[in-house]
Amino acid sequence: MTDAVELRSRARELLAAQPPAGTDRLDFLRARFDAGLAWVHYPEGLGGLGAARSLQAVVDAELEAAGAPDNEPRRIGIGLGMAAPTILQFGTEEQKRRFLRPLWTGEEVWCQLFSEPGAGSDLAALGTRAVRADGDDWVVDGQKVWTSSAHVARWAILIARTDPEVPKHRGITYFVCDMTDPGVEVRPLRQLTGEAEFNEVFLTGVRIPDFRRLGEVGDGWRVAQTTLNNERVAIGGTRLPREGGMIGPVATTWREHPELRTHDLHQRLLGLWVEAEVARLTGERLRQRLAAGQPGPEGAGMKLGFARLNQQISGLEVELLGAGGLLYDDWTMRRPELVDFTGRGAGYRYLRSKGNSIEGGTSEVLLNIVAERVLGLPAEPRTDKDVVWKDLAR
Repeated sequence: MTDAVELRSRARELLAAQPPAGTDRLDFLRARFDAGLAWVHYPEGLGGLGAARSLQAVVDAELEAAGAPDNEPRRIGIGLGMAAPTILQFGTEEQKRRFLRPLWTGEEVWCQLFSEPGAGSDLAALGTRAVRADGDDWVVDGQKVWTSSAHVARWAILIARTDPEVPKHRGITYFVCDMTDPGVEVRPLRQLTGEAEFNEVFLTGVRIPDFRRLGEVGDGWRVAQTTLNNERVAIGGTRLPREGGMIGPVATTWREHPELRTHDLHQRLLGLWVEAEVARLTGERLRQRLAAGQPGPEGAGMKLGFARLNQQISGLEVELLGAGGLLYDDWTMRRPELVDFTGRGAGYRYLRSKGNSIEGGTSEVLLNIVAERVLGLPAEPRTDKDVVWKDLAR
């Protein structure tokens, strides 16, 4: 087994062969992937060395200390956190070798075509159709919504209904969709913040070759669970330093502006600071568990805490700032390439955090997941679970 000593040695060999100061950024990232130092727990030849997941920190620390460039993980978070683990688990060898390297280096951005106007919380009710055409192609028609990064993405992970004659969970198939293909139309969705960070995507006669299918026909729901479990960990389980995330700006404001303090605000800030620290440490424990296997429903609990804390902390920050908290820096319509939950001013953080309880699974759905799959409570009655999809009331 590859150990920490060997990984440090490999990282130093990479740095000697590709000095960061004199190497093109993309060339360095490609060389890092080829050396197996991208994600060390992946198999050899796919950016890894088959090492323990926990040893990634050894490589990252060595390269960061030498000033090596990273792959801008926030810009390509959907690819790294959702598409890559799904491709690794369900993709063919050809798919893994085609997609994983440019995904990790950031040469190709990914988005997620899951939610629909009539299938958000009840994702399995989706109506986008994929019909087998002549040859080995599928023809896809439908609409997706709340699609982050669709306006800059080259590829999308897509679930579509391939069999309307079976219950909703059993007639779904999982595909990789080329966002540059004819019939793919991306329209911006302007949000409360003034930005159009999300999009709606219309698919009209989009042809997807069968070799871009992930998993078996009709088994898309099982494949999608891998994506969704990883998504919730990616959103709620990000590694943060103490006072990282939303709590940082509020704590800074508190220290720098004593004139804004009141006893009530102090008590509320202390409580939220403690909760943020507990969430940070819980996330660290979850990541250690991930090192031993695939993410499970525990990620739903982290995502729940992330949403609730962000909304409470940003609300406290606006209240702490008084009249100044009502100001907003810029309503200019933008289509940003990445999400910055803690960026800009307090007003932006307050408004943007409202979406945290929707994206990556609504808080109501995640509460059910935690209740049923973590706590083992009885499941809610579901009268439509065994009903053929085409007979469902819509």
